[in-house]
Formats: sequence, structure tokens, C-alpha cells
Amino acid sequence: MQRISHHTLRSEFRQLLASDRCYHTASVFDPMSARIAADLEFEVGILGGSIASLQVLAAPDFALITLSEFVEQAARIGRVSRLPIIADADHGYGNALNVMRTVVELERAGIAALTIEDTLLPAKFGRKSTDLIGMFEAVGKIRAALEARIDPELAIIARTNAGVIGLEEVIARVQAYEAAGADAICLVGIEDFEQLEQVAEKLSVPLMLVTYGNPKLRDNTRLAALGVRIVVNGHAAYFAAIKATYDCLREQRQIDASDLNASQLSVKYSTAGEYMVWAEEYMQVKE
Repeated sequence: MQRISHHTLRSEFRQLLASDRCYHTASVFDPMSARIAADLEFEVGILGGSIASLQVLAAPDFALITLSEFVEQAARIGRVSRLPIIADADHGYGNALNVMRTVVELERAGIAALTIEDTLLPAKFGRKSTDLIGMFEAVGKIRAALEARIDPELAIIARTNAGVIGLEEVIARVQAYEAAGADAICLVGIEDFEQLEQVAEKLSVPLMLVTYGNPKLRDNTRLAALGVRIVVNGHAAYFAAIKATYDCLREQRQIDASDLNASQLSVKYSTAGEYMVWAEEYMQVKE
């Protein structure tokens, strides 16, 4: 397989953002999955924070993975990748100064783009993990991320959750992030095209959507017309790998098949239930 420089991959991702098409990401979680995605001619891949947490720690998405652990996994992928990889960098692993460190390390790892979200992470005592930080603090994080990058081709994508705040606040936030210099806006929790249109008409930068396969947002032509360039449908590949591993080992032990699907197996073996109990017991956080 031909090797491609990280700068070239970042330039390719910029071309995707500048195009008039909508591209769906391959969910990658290790070097092999990244090579498979490239060979299948995906244009872009994504390393999800939740998937990295499962892959590295066998832990649920409770902001338990550290920057160094995430960067190590990103670097393994970046070492062999032949397609641009977006890193889900969560909240940047701390405040604006931590965000700068995150950008530096992920750029060195070979990532083509990264998302910085405005979620209050890790969850604070008595508060849910879906709470957002203040808009001005989030703007500071985006500005810090832009200052930290060395390669100007590295794309900084500002992310917010449209499912936990009102439409007016969503628009105010994304406009502020665009004004701060974000190269694109990532939206989670968009319900339908009507809501998407109201946000998109207020922006001039490209959009990235995390849809998790929402059937109300499956029209690629319409998405592209609204400026959506990247769509994340979910991370089915990793969950399929969990199911395949379980079934292979189960058959070796001659154990009857389980009724649990791939998602349920991931919950079982990541002990998500225990973490939820601990969060309520020690932090008064009930997810």
C-alpha cells in the first residue's frame, strides 16, 4: 500500500470540506481497520472517543480515557493510514490550555482533523455529562486550538449538541464558533431537515453531522445542498468486531449462543452498569 504524508491527507480532507458532496465516515479503531477502510475507498475515517475508550480501556464513554492514551491509539492509526482521519477529541481533555496540548499531540500523531466539543467533561458532581460549558469559554477553546496547530491544513472542528439546548442557543453558539475561526461545525442531536435548515442558513462554514443513522436525515443530496460535508452514522464496525470475537471464542468453548446483540455485549463487557452505579453513588450523577 502506498504511503501518504500527513500533510497530504490533511489537504485531502480540506478538499472534502470544500467540495459540494456529502461523505460518510468509516469508523476506525486501530491500524488494521484504517487500512481496510482505505482499501474499500472510504474518503475519510473517524476515531471516536467512545470507541477509543472501549478499545483501550474496555470502559464506557464516561471521559475515563486520558489524552496520552487517546493519542497513542491515534498515532498507531496515523502511522499507517492512507485516508484522512478525524479525531473525536472530546472536550480537549481540559481547559483551553489543555486543548492546546491536545492539538499539538494529535497533530504529531498524524490526524487530519479534530473535533472539540463544548460539553462539560468529565461530569461534575451532581451534573449530567450532557451539560455544556459557557459559550465564551467554548470560544476560548476554539481560539486556543487554532493557535496551537502548526500545519495550517489541520482542520479544527467545533462541536455542539443540538439535542440538549434550544435552537436559538444552538445558532448563537455555532455562529460564535465560526466567528472564532473554526474550519467547520459539528452538530450532534439534529432531529430532522427542518431543524438542520434553520441552523445551516446561519452559517457559511461546512457542516459535520453525527446522526447515528437517523432515518430522517438520510437524503445525501439534500444534506450536501445544506453544506453538510461529513456524516458520522455511528461505529457499527467496532461493535461488529466485539460480536465476532465473542462468537468465535464462544464456539471454541462450545457454549450456546447468547441472545445479546453487539451493543449489549459491549455494555456487558465494559461494565457500564457498574460505572453508572458508581457515578450515582459517589457523584450524585444519574445518567
